[in-house]
Amino acid sequence: MAPRRTRESDQGARARRIGKLLGRSMPDAKVELQHRSPWELLVATILSAQCTDARVNQVTPVLFQRFPTPETLARAETPEVEPLIRSTGFFKSKARSIVMCARAVTERFHGRVPSTMEELVTLPGVGRKTANVLLGNVFGKPAIIVDTHVKRVANRLAFTRSEDPDRIEEDLQQLLPQSEWTAVSQRILLHGRYVCTARLPQCGRCPIYSECPWKEKSPR
Repeated sequence: MAPRRTRESDQGARARRIGKLLGRSMPDAKVELQHRSPWELLVATILSAQCTDARVNQVTPVLFQRFPTPETLARAETPEVEPLIRSTGFFKSKARSIVMCARAVTERFHGRVPSTMEELVTLPGVGRKTANVLLGNVFGKPAIIVDTHVKRVANRLAFTRSEDPDRIEEDLQQLLPQSEWTAVSQRILLHGRYVCTARLPQCGRCPIYSECPWKEKSPR
């Protein structure tokens, strides 16, 4: 049996190769939630839970026209917000989350979205995934986003054996250089969204097919 350090080193090398291959196929990969500020990305990410980015992008222009800042949304009551976000699903709980989040940002952070993991996860409706979206995409800090697509692809690539997002984040952190956390995890996310889908994955056009150990992948 190969020493553990050698196996981990081999996995790291494979992860870096996969990162390069995904970089060639998606050189301009970025978050697909439309936003003009950290606040807008924060709200859009909360709304994207169990909803497509495309649907959220249809909703947020009207929402931000009505409530353009944390301060204006903080003064709202949830029944005012619910009709504007109804199509994103779970609209009652999401309305409550973004209103409470707006109040927290206004009262505790003077209207500015905080830029650390420790502060972000204190906001209503914000977990590590949402915090990492903000850290990596607007604050320029190394961050690994783990959503349902990253979870699926990471398991198929044998980067992890876990279904727990926090553990998957830790496993990917161990495999990738910190400077590549944001870019590679974003590309894995988009790869899962458009190519390595849950049903009928598009193995025929997969740019990392030769590096994929998944036993159920389609033959070429």
